[in-house]
Amino acid sequence: MPVMNIFEPLFVLLVLVTILTLITTAVLAVRGKFARAGRIVRRLGLGAGVYLVIVIAVSIFSPQRVYRVGDAQCFDDWCLAVVGARWTNAPAVGRYEVTLRLSNRAKRVPMGEKGTVVYLVDAQGRRYDPLPDGNDVPLDVMLQPGESIDATRAFDVPRDTPNLGLIYTHEGGFPIGWFIITEGGWFQKPPIVHLTTSSVGRSTPSPTAALRPDAKTSPSRRS
Repeated sequence: MPVMNIFEPLFVLLVLVTILTLITTAVLAVRGKFARAGRIVRRLGLGAGVYLVIVIAVSIFSPQRVYRVGDAQCFDDWCLAVVGARWTNAPAVGRYEVTLRLSNRAKRVPMGEKGTVVYLVDAQGRRYDPLPDGNDVPLDVMLQPGESIDATRAFDVPRDTPNLGLIYTHEGGFPIGWFIITEGGWFQKPPIVHLTTSSVGRSTPSPTAALRPDAKTSPSRRS
């Protein structure tokens, strides 16, 4: 996935144009030119409405993005990739363990990603949240430029569950994805990483050697 898709700088440009337009409208209103200011506001509102309709339409008709184990999902220069997934021996109902690699491919700036969450889903759309563990590396850990770190999450999932996938998304905070043509916006399902096949939850291979992006890996830190 590219560091920034073409619609992100377009959104920034539109925000700047909107701010300048509102400042111009305010100046005209202060000078008593209310009719002209009103026309500008109406055009701005019409343009914003058309833009939102386009964003919503794209989210409705865009298919869900599918990633493989080893593929990096990036938000700006902060990236997350699944580098391993396996069933463990306990408990009897089944426990599934996923190893994630968090990385910062920026050249100069430390980065962390607030609001990051991961969870599993099955073929019926049931959600499985990770088990709480105070020793887990937090997903919003601050990483230095070029640094990466592995984090493990465990999930209680019935062993006969086929077609498991991992969802990485953001929850809480301002929903900036609603205003940009990007993955997981509005009515589009969030991107998914396929972890098991339909053969009674058989794990897929973990091609860690082909992991992207390349970055120096730090040993797992504890919070």
